[in-house]
Amino acid sequence: MVQTRSNGRVKTTPNGKTHIEDSPPSNKRASNGNGHIDTATKHQQIAETTDRTRWRLLDESGRLTWHYLEEDEAVKEWPQSIADKWYLGLDTNLPDLPKPKKPLDAVSNGLTFFEKLQLPSGEWGCEYGGPMFLLPSVVIAWYVTKTPIPWYVATEIKNYLFARAHPEDGGWGLHIEGDSSVFGTSLSYTVLRLVGVDPEDPVMVKARKTLHKLGGATHAPHWSKFWLSVLGVCHWDIVNPVPPEIWLLPDWVPFTPWRWWVHIRQVFLPMGYLYDKRWTCEETDIIRGLRQELFCEKYETIDWAGNRNSICPLDNFHPKSWVLNTANWALVNIWPWFRPNWVKNRSVEWVSKLIDYEDANTDYAGLAPVNASLNTIVCYIRDGPDSYSFRRHIERLEDGMWVNTDGMFCNGTNGVQCWDTSFLIQAAVDAGLEREPRWQPMLTKALGFLDEQQIRENCKDQALCYRQQRKGAWAFSNRDQGYAVCDCVSEALKSVILLQKTPGYPQLLDDERIFDAVDTILTYQNQSGACSSYEPTRGSEMLEMLNAAEVFGKIMVEYDYVECTTAVVTVLLLFRKHWPDHRTKEIDAFVKRSVAWIKTAQHPDGSWYGNWAICYTYATMFALESLKSIGEKYNNSYYSKRGCDYLISRQREDGGWSESYRACERMVWTEHPSGSQVVMTAWALIALMHADYPDIEPIKRGIKLIMDRQQPNGEWKQEAIEGVFNKSCMISYPNYKFTFTMKALGMFATKYPNEKVV
Repeated sequence: MVQTRSNGRVKTTPNGKTHIEDSPPSNKRASNGNGHIDTATKHQQIAETTDRTRWRLLDESGRLTWHYLEEDEAVKEWPQSIADKWYLGLDTNLPDLPKPKKPLDAVSNGLTFFEKLQLPSGEWGCEYGGPMFLLPSVVIAWYVTKTPIPWYVATEIKNYLFARAHPEDGGWGLHIEGDSSVFGTSLSYTVLRLVGVDPEDPVMVKARKTLHKLGGATHAPHWSKFWLSVLGVCHWDIVNPVPPEIWLLPDWVPFTPWRWWVHIRQVFLPMGYLYDKRWTCEETDIIRGLRQELFCEKYETIDWAGNRNSICPLDNFHPKSWVLNTANWALVNIWPWFRPNWVKNRSVEWVSKLIDYEDANTDYAGLAPVNASLNTIVCYIRDGPDSYSFRRHIERLEDGMWVNTDGMFCNGTNGVQCWDTSFLIQAAVDAGLEREPRWQPMLTKALGFLDEQQIRENCKDQALCYRQQRKGAWAFSNRDQGYAVCDCVSEALKSVILLQKTPGYPQLLDDERIFDAVDTILTYQNQSGACSSYEPTRGSEMLEMLNAAEVFGKIMVEYDYVECTTAVVTVLLLFRKHWPDHRTKEIDAFVKRSVAWIKTAQHPDGSWYGNWAICYTYATMFALESLKSIGEKYNNSYYSKRGCDYLISRQREDGGWSESYRACERMVWTEHPSGSQVVMTAWALIALMHADYPDIEPIKRGIKLIMDRQQPNGEWKQEAIEGVFNKSCMISYPNYKFTFTMKALGMFATKYPNEKVV
C-alpha cells in the first residue's frame, strides 16, 4: 500500500486506499484581552494528550515524516509498525530471546531486535533531538506565517516541553540535560503560548518565575532576541546588527561569510534579510500577552537599545569580543548615516539569491531546522503565502519533526539515516555476521538504501553559493538534504565496500561511483593534514572574535576533528586495498599527513578531545583506530600506549566508562553522575581492541557490563545523552546504544573467540 503525504489527515477513500487531506483552517487566535487564552479557543487548539496508537511514521525513500490518523478507517488501513511503537514508547510485544552465553549471542539478539526497526527503504530512523532552540524556530515560523497548527501537533509539543521542563526550577536549558537558561526558557515558554497553553497553567507560572529570576527576555542571547523581534514581542532595537551588506565583501577579505562554518553562514544569511526588513508579524493577543509575561519590567518602559548587550551569565558561554562590540557599535551608530540605497538594495538582492540557491540545492529542506525556518519566513514575506517556495518550505518543515514517548519536538537535521545505517552495517561486519544467510536480507536492504542515497551531482552554481564538491558523497541524513560531510561520506563508502566485496551481495555501486566518492573525500584535507566536517577550513580561528551567538563555542569556522580525520583515513586505506591504482600517491600522502596530525592532537594525558560526541572516550576511540590503520598499536606506538593507558585509568569499578557532557564544556574528563554508560563503555572497548591492549581482563569486564545491560528482547535502554556540537550543546544519538554496543561485542567475539565472559 502506498501512502501519500501532506500537512493534513490520513483518510480512507471508498476504494480502500488512503490519502492525506489538507489540514482544516486554523482556529481563530482569540483572547479575552488580558493575554490569556479564552476557554473555547484553548479547548479547540490543545488537548491533554493524543491517542499514541494513531501516530505513524511515513518513509518515502528516506524522507521521514510523522502523521496522526484521525479517521478509524485510516487506522485500519495503515497498521502501526513495531518501529512506530518503539519510537513512541508503546509496548512492542516482542518476545524474550534466549539468554546470551557469549558476546556473539548478544550481538545476534541485538540484531534480532534492531532488525525490527529497519524502515521500508532499508535505513534506520531515530530521533535526533536534544537542543531546545530548534522547536521554537519551527513553531515561530508557523505562527508568524499564519500556518495552521493541528491540535494533535500542538498537544504533543506541549507534552514534550512539559516533560522536558527542569525538575527543580521548571525552566529549560540550551539542551535537554542543561541547566535552565534565558535562551531555553524564553523560547520554550513562547512556544507553549503559541500552541495554546494558558499562562496561568502551573507549569507556565513556575517557568515564568525562573525566567524572571534569570533576568527576563531582555537578558536573552542574540538568537532569542532575534526570534522574539520577528514575533513582535521584542523591538528590533534590542537585536545586535546582522547586516546583509557583509555578503557583498570580496572573497579575499579574511572575514567574508564564505569563510564561515556552513551552519552559522546559512543561519545568518536569512537573518540578514529579516534584519534589514525589520519585519514583524501581525500583532495578536498572544503576542500582547507575551510582552507582559517574558520581561521583569513593564513592556512600555524597556530600554530596547540599552539592553542590546544584556545577557544572563548562564547563557554567556562565549562572551562577545571587544572587536565584535566595536563593530556592532559602528554598525548601529555610524553605518546608517553612510549607507547608500544602492548598497542596501544590492545586498538584499544577493542575500535573496543565495537563499534561493540553498532552497534549490536542498529541495527546500534546508541545511537544518533553524535556517529552514528562517528561509520559510523570507519566502513568505518576499513571495507571498500562495507561492510555491513558501508552500514547499512549510511542507518540508515536517521533515525535522519527531514524536517520542515525551511528545513532539524538532530534530537537529531531517534525520540520521545514512549515518546510523552505515554504522549498523559495520557492526554486523565486525561480528563476522555479514556472510550468514540470516542477516543478508537486512544488510542487502541497507546497502540498497545507501545506493539510493548517494549524491550523484554537484550543486548547481556550486562556486557562486560557496558549496563544497559533493558528487559521489553521502549526507548525514538523506540525499534531499544534500550536504556532504567528510565522515558521513567515509563511513557510508566504507560500508558499501565491505558489503560489495563480500560474496552474495549485489554490486549496486560500480567503480565510477566509488571513484566519485573518493575524489570528493580527497578535497577535504586541511593544511594541517586533518579533516573538518562539511568543508575544509576556510578562515582563521580569529574569526571567533566575531562569534555573535554567545551560547556556542567554536562556531565561526571549520576546525580539525579527530573523528572526521579517522573516518577519512580508514576508508581511504580500505579503498586502496581493493583499488590500488586509483590516485595511489595522493591517498598515501593524504593518510600520512592525517595520521601525523592525529598524533599532534593528543593531549598530555594521552587523550583526544571529541567534538561530535561525549567526549574524550569518543575521540580516543577514533584516534586509536587511525593509529591501528598504519600498524601502530599498544606494543609498538608511544601514542597508542598513552591512549590506552588513559582509558584504562578511567574505567570504573563495575567495568564500564562514564563521561558527562560537562567534559565537552570544561575540556576536562568529567564523570557522569548516573554512573557507567553502555555507549561510552563500548567506545572505550573498541579503542582498546583496536590497539591490541595486552590485558584482556579490563576488556572482559566492560563486555560483561554491556551484556548485563541488554534486555531480554535484545535491546538496550536509553541512558544519558551521547552527542555534542560547538562545545556547549548536546544532541541525542539513540541508535548508538545499538550500533556501538554490537560493534564492541562483535569485535570481542572475533578477536577472542574462545574467551568466556559470563
